[in-house]
Amino acid sequence: MLKNMPKKLISSSIILIFLSCVNTIVKLENSYGFAKDAENNGRNEEFILFIVDFSNSMTEKLHGTKKINMVLDTMQELLPKLPENQRVGLRVYGHKGGYLMPQAACKASTLLVPMTKGSAPAIQAALFALKPTGWTPITYSLKQAVNSDFAGVNGKKRIILLTDGGENCDESPCDYVMELQKTRQDIYIDVIAFNIYDQEANNQLKCTALVTSGKFYSANTAAELVKSLSDSLNISKEVQGVIITH
Repeated sequence: MLKNMPKKLISSSIILIFLSCVNTIVKLENSYGFAKDAENNGRNEEFILFIVDFSNSMTEKLHGTKKINMVLDTMQELLPKLPENQRVGLRVYGHKGGYLMPQAACKASTLLVPMTKGSAPAIQAALFALKPTGWTPITYSLKQAVNSDFAGVNGKKRIILLTDGGENCDESPCDYVMELQKTRQDIYIDVIAFNIYDQEANNQLKCTALVTSGKFYSANTAAELVKSLSDSLNISKEVQGVIITH
């Protein structure tokens, strides 16, 4: 067919075909570049999961105020300061299953708010709807977070554990994270130990944080609680707290 066409038309046709191929290649490269950028952005995005203690001991008073009320006030103050595009979720434990139901109490851990953008209002609402009542299944909660809550998440993964006591089910969070580190080093755990004076509990919690390259905070007042959570969330605050990083 090209035999019967004038040379100028043949040349023009070849040029058009060549330009069409170049255009297709450029589009493919751009699409690939956008996909890689999106993939890299996803990997750089941080996912934060709060694990908050709603065990019975949170009803105890500290300096005249229930500890749970201090926690709620702190969360209410700091959550609105998070960037709107920050993916944040909430898991709680101890919110059901009293001391007469040990099996249920040691599995009383629930993801109430998935890690999504703009989730601060939902987290606040979920927190204020609960009452402390049960035990402290820290290890079970960490397992659920790692195996379920973070399933399919490709970005940075961080847990902020806020507790007023150590594990009181038949497990060890320290042993669990040491075992976890053998196969995964992509989850960091910050621990805020609120009004905990038991040395063994503090040692277990400190291990949980430091083994995962997280930070361990000790807070014994409302101001220190605000400071600890602010530092964990990288929200500047003037009040000084106690931070242990090694």
